[in-house]
Amino acid sequence: MPLKRVLPSCRARICLNHGRIIYRRSRPSSHGITFDCGRGASRFYSDAADSDPRLKALGRRIEDDYATIRESYATPKLPIVLAHGLLGFAELKVAGNLLPPVHYWWGIADALRANGVEVITAAVPPSGSIEQRAAKLGEHIARVAGGRSVNIVAHSMGGLDSRYMISHLQPKNVDVRSLVTVATPHHGSAFADFVFDEIGDERLPQLYGFARKLGVETGAFAQLTQKYMTEDFNPKTPDDPSVRYFSYGAMMDQPPLLSPFRTTWQVMQNAEGPNDGLVSVQSSQWGDYKGTLVGVSHLDLINWTNRLRWTMKKIWFGKNPTFNAVAFYLDIADMLAKEDL
Repeated sequence: MPLKRVLPSCRARICLNHGRIIYRRSRPSSHGITFDCGRGASRFYSDAADSDPRLKALGRRIEDDYATIRESYATPKLPIVLAHGLLGFAELKVAGNLLPPVHYWWGIADALRANGVEVITAAVPPSGSIEQRAAKLGEHIARVAGGRSVNIVAHSMGGLDSRYMISHLQPKNVDVRSLVTVATPHHGSAFADFVFDEIGDERLPQLYGFARKLGVETGAFAQLTQKYMTEDFNPKTPDDPSVRYFSYGAMMDQPPLLSPFRTTWQVMQNAEGPNDGLVSVQSSQWGDYKGTLVGVSHLDLINWTNRLRWTMKKIWFGKNPTFNAVAFYLDIADMLAKEDL
């Protein structure tokens, strides 16, 4: 179905409300990537470079495939459940009814629905344990889908919740046919290890106690370490042979000085190599790895792109955006349709 006939008002809304001005790339992208060697110097590597073995794990490099929205996308026959990550939400009202609510899947769910996809946006405890979040995810799917088969598309920790629900909980009235994970730390995050090392065992109980007084659950944090994921979670959470597993990773260049990912990216780069500021490419890979999104941060993946950053790049450097999250998720839906899901 031609998307222009389905999505005109939605596209305009995305452009105006979310700053997603879509440009068509006018020149070919570079075939190299910036990689920090951990010695304070950034170097440029070409595709053929093999000086760091971690670069070979990128799989298919996706540079500007999702810069613009295509004319049309196929629609999967099954509903898509959107599962959010750590500290996420389905809808957040910051000022009651005075201001429009903030959506985790910023413009993405609307665009999918406009293309005929039945979308279920699940909400789970923001920082609860994987077990808690997985239980809520299963309850939500059972209540809304009512026993119908579904596809799950999960960002970040949402992929771990989904894997646990599928393999361990197997809730009634929930039939998952596929799981697509986007920047999910399947093998843990070096930044989580870094944070726990910095806090230290002696200060951790005090910090957890303070968080609980504020009503913040803490179960998720220790479960995102590399040790927990590789030695505990993964060995005990085998894939369900009846479910199709797909995954995507992302990597960004060295962030500018004021970026929220400045420190996290450097820690991840030194420990694991290419990453999106919170999750490495290596850790993102699970099942059928579809490729690595180049020049994309962890928040870009849910359409929380810094509009000012792209505006300044356009003005000062003549650079057009190379990634549109809406186009990316429409293509995921298109892929699922072509897989007969």
